[in-house]
Amino acid sequence: MRRWLALGVAFLVFGIVQIPAAQVRVGTQQMRPGMPARDAEAVPTGAAMIRGRVVSGETGAPIRRAQVRLSSPEVRGGRVAQTDAEGRFEFRDLPAGRYSLSASKAGYVNLQYGQRRPFEQGRPIELLDAQVVDKADFALPRGSAITGRVLDEFGEPVAEAMVQAMRYQFVGGQRRLTPTGRGGQTNDLGQYRIFGLPPGEYYVSATVRSGGNFIALEGPGVAFGGEEESTAYAPTYYPGTANPTEASRLSVAIGQETGSVDFAMLPVRTARITGLALDSTGQPAAGAMVMLIPRSLEGAFMRIGGSGGRVTKDGTFTLSNVAPGDYTLQIRTGGAMTMIAGDGTANFVMATTEMRTQEGPAAQREPEFAQVPITVAGQDITGLTVNTGPGGRMTGTVVFEDGAPPARGRWQNLRVLARPVDAELMTTVGRGLQPVAEDGSFEVTGIAGHVLVRPMALPQGWTLKAVEHNGLDVTDSPLEFRGAEEAAGVRVVLTALSTEITGGVTDDRAQPVTDYTAVVFAEDRTKWGPHTRFVAVGRPDQDGRFRVTDLPPADYLAVALDYVQNGEWYDPDFLERLRSKATAFRLGAGEKKAVDLKISEY
Repeated sequence: MRRWLALGVAFLVFGIVQIPAAQVRVGTQQMRPGMPARDAEAVPTGAAMIRGRVVSGETGAPIRRAQVRLSSPEVRGGRVAQTDAEGRFEFRDLPAGRYSLSASKAGYVNLQYGQRRPFEQGRPIELLDAQVVDKADFALPRGSAITGRVLDEFGEPVAEAMVQAMRYQFVGGQRRLTPTGRGGQTNDLGQYRIFGLPPGEYYVSATVRSGGNFIALEGPGVAFGGEEESTAYAPTYYPGTANPTEASRLSVAIGQETGSVDFAMLPVRTARITGLALDSTGQPAAGAMVMLIPRSLEGAFMRIGGSGGRVTKDGTFTLSNVAPGDYTLQIRTGGAMTMIAGDGTANFVMATTEMRTQEGPAAQREPEFAQVPITVAGQDITGLTVNTGPGGRMTGTVVFEDGAPPARGRWQNLRVLARPVDAELMTTVGRGLQPVAEDGSFEVTGIAGHVLVRPMALPQGWTLKAVEHNGLDVTDSPLEFRGAEEAAGVRVVLTALSTEITGGVTDDRAQPVTDYTAVVFAEDRTKWGPHTRFVAVGRPDQDGRFRVTDLPPADYLAVALDYVQNGEWYDPDFLERLRSKATAFRLGAGEKKAVDLKISEY
């Protein structure tokens, strides 16, 4: 399903492609220099099948040409089906495993299978070998809409403003105002319409492109490249404020159209940033990419349009039309790279033609980068000198313990990730996320700041046991990289002793409950937080039972609730309120434990 979280929207100017770290797919296409190595992989098949229908939640009428997506660890890359005239779909030749389904159609609310309320997780389907599930049905509600006009400070319509509905949700374990659903663009009358929204509470923001050669991050606002101007429009929230905490909240019911959400853009004095970028040899960092990233990503998402944002041949760069705010200036040399966000998503970035065709020693060097904090207060900033460097380097070995090591064909896509602790920043990773070598060795380059070491694309049945460095367990302790520091001898230990918690839920009359969310969290509060491995949730399968896997050994609490918004379980205050309702138990290494729960009120 298209994620309702739209943070990190990417366009094609720099070839940015966002891929969730847990879903990186490696294929067999022809590679260009600098792209991550890809390996051929066998696509597993079986005899199981999932069938269902997609109908209108209002009328029950079939919805034709709805798109149904299937995802599972057993089927890398997933599958997509389209409904027929009767709203029917099917997926054949599936191996046994755990599956998730989602359905979407323009004008309707996108739903995950088993989802009954907005912003909750869907329910999995557990398939046995050769099993047929016949009624994986969806009833899509008609989407809500928000309409209105965007005006300038004189009451005139603003054309081609980008308008977005936003809501607070947990991103990277932190509560943030983030875009939801499709955005809209104003016409020549300043009118916009945002549609397909789930019922809920929203804030509306608008951003105006400047001069057609403008790159902005909606939040405090940022521009680079483009025509120089002394004023521009700040990203503005309804009813007309640049501060999201002062924005008005709109409550939207299911299928409702909320109109007359009109507001005026706020003009602000913009600044021009000029400087000199030099690489580690003292030479101009010609062709390097320049970006400004707001240090607070409150309501931020990336929008790219036009050219610019490049260091010239003599090493100079200019960023025009920068709105007031606190930023991180990032300069990146070289060709392809991977950028890792604090929420664990990996963005593969391919350079422009100019950068790909570099020749000579510069083309052979590893990519370099620099990050500099910048505060813009409406005045031009000149005379900056920024020196790029290769960043930190981490080398080590992945080892398999507590079981016979799997065959290479089962872990050929295994990679090691340096994930930034700060959810507001991104770290770059050399020329891409390279797979772990056949001998288990790995290398990650271009690292900066505090990062957690995490494996991705693990072989089935294996989970992270520990990360060790210099004889210390750093699994949940960040490593810090300053400049060109190196961390050698890192051991990423995987174990076949994966844990599993299963159970059912009953009500006060001992009757089975089939729709709930089970929240499992460590009893030790110090193990809670944005990047914790000690909190997990489970939704009931088609038999009404939940399953949670791969939690580290510890003392845990578990509670079943009627409804939990996606990501809310990362909020320490939320977990603290659940303590008195929870069932306590201890989970040992590799232990399979049954924990039956009573439904609780929240």
